[in-house]
Amino acid sequence: MGSSFRHRVRVRYSDCDPQGVLFFANHLTYFDIAITELWREAIGPYGDMIDAGVDIVVAEAALRYRAPVPFDDEIEVSAEVTRLGTTGMTTRLQILRDGEVASEGELRHVFVTAGGNEKREIPDEIRAGLEPYLAAD
Repeated sequence: MGSSFRHRVRVRYSDCDPQGVLFFANHLTYFDIAITELWREAIGPYGDMIDAGVDIVVAEAALRYRAPVPFDDEIEVSAEVTRLGTTGMTTRLQILRDGEVASEGELRHVFVTAGGNEKREIPDEIRAGLEPYLAAD
């Protein structure tokens, strides 16, 4: 059974809407930040992957809002890989405020050649780095 990656962040003023809560589209931005930090911990710097000729692109995003996330609150974004396929991966993400789910979603990424859009298999070293974060069925 894999472990969930967690990243803490404080909600910035510039990320909020006029009501003083995290703007709806920025939930996806925070998901992206969590993916980048997961990548750094599991694989290494994202740029190293690009230099090796590999990139990932978002093919699908789903998001459900559960509760507001006010300006200046410290939140936790969790991520766990739910699927590692041949050329793609799916990640389940949550924004947690005081331990409660404020939003939850899923991102599906496809591996491509860096600088292009040609699908490619997930390299073995990336697969090995992500496997500890693979959720149990």
